[in-house]
Amino acid sequence: MEPQIRYARTTDGVSIAYMTTGEGPPVLYCPAHNISVQQMLSATGASLFYPRELAARTRLTTFDHAGIGASQRAVSDFSLDAQVRAVEAVAARIADNRFTLVAYGTGGAAAALYAARHQGRVRELACVFPAPPMIERFAAEMRENWSLARRRLAGWAYPEGPVSSQRWYSNAMRESMTAEVAAAYVEEFARADLKEIYRRIPVPTLLCVPAAGPGREDALVLASLVPDCRVVVTEGAGPAAAVLEFMGVDAAPANPSPAPTGDARGTAIILFTDIAESTALTERMGDVAFRAASRALDDRLRAAIRDAGGTPVEGKVLGDGVMGVFASAAQAIGAALRCVELSAEGALRLHIGLHAGDVIKEADNVYGGAVNIASRICGLCAPGEILVSATIRELARTSAGVAFEDRGEHALKGIEDPVRVFAVRPTSNI
Repeated sequence: MEPQIRYARTTDGVSIAYMTTGEGPPVLYCPAHNISVQQMLSATGASLFYPRELAARTRLTTFDHAGIGASQRAVSDFSLDAQVRAVEAVAARIADNRFTLVAYGTGGAAAALYAARHQGRVRELACVFPAPPMIERFAAEMRENWSLARRRLAGWAYPEGPVSSQRWYSNAMRESMTAEVAAAYVEEFARADLKEIYRRIPVPTLLCVPAAGPGREDALVLASLVPDCRVVVTEGAGPAAAVLEFMGVDAAPANPSPAPTGDARGTAIILFTDIAESTALTERMGDVAFRAASRALDDRLRAAIRDAGGTPVEGKVLGDGVMGVFASAAQAIGAALRCVELSAEGALRLHIGLHAGDVIKEADNVYGGAVNIASRICGLCAPGEILVSATIRELARTSAGVAFEDRGEHALKGIEDPVRVFAVRPTSNI
């Protein structure tokens, strides 16, 4: 299933970004209130916060809490009831009648309360590190010195390093939310009556508790209150293997079926260009002059894509543009900026749209939902403009050296859910 960012609305109208990926039994993952889904996915090293092993063996749906990542940022209600409404909104998009609910850290309070209120939908509940120790002390630090608080939390999350993981965590928090949002969620978690909530959990529950250190005793107390609870100490294989065993799912990845000859599947960054107002230009310039100018621009665009580290698609592309495939969102944005510069040197202006997702590479072309969305986003552009999806914006916020201007959600032809798009704005330090 293609990992596209989609949106659900809570009963009080808050837009919640969510993503579904993988195949298998349905799982709803309620993350901690620390970093966005796209920041988790962009981690080059190990991430404690995104259950990749679960995503490889299940159909995993996860989301950004309100005020975080691609979800609606302008919010003021961070209460536990508001958090449960976000879980309810995303859960409503899961077609299966029942699913496994998995939570990490501070996300465990909302997940447990959802399970208590919606017994008919939750098959089982698994909470990883359900009682983060001394969490309330960080709220004041976040408001007083956000940079220092992030570094302290990074050291807490990765006490033995490596430094690259600590740096990634600190930067990911900064890009995912403001200090005020982070502090508000910490305060709400500290106020929650976890004991009362856990007493009400009506479904089989797994608590993954730390092997030692702060938080262990509090987690064991919570475990003692749940009517049907299993406790696993998180060492060795780690929490993902324990959760899969709890679900009755084999933790070892199945042997993938061989792809048909000439058919390669994978995730890619798609850059889609099209010449703006090509019909009017043809009328004004004449067929011969327009085709000569478009062929010359085509060659230069393909060279720019290759120079930026991408691969221009040689097959037929709808319209009069060029499509490129990249492994890096930052490289794709760099290529898009260069393409705009090249078009500005002549009479032809471009629309440029970018999106990321799973694609099928077949012979000399690329297909899939991600290509369709990139094409539709391209069609939203004004001449000379670059628009990207929320997925691209999250992947490239810290690496592309550009600013992103929110252009809101748009209904795209053939796409079920609205797609939020952002305009790329070069900054002075590019």
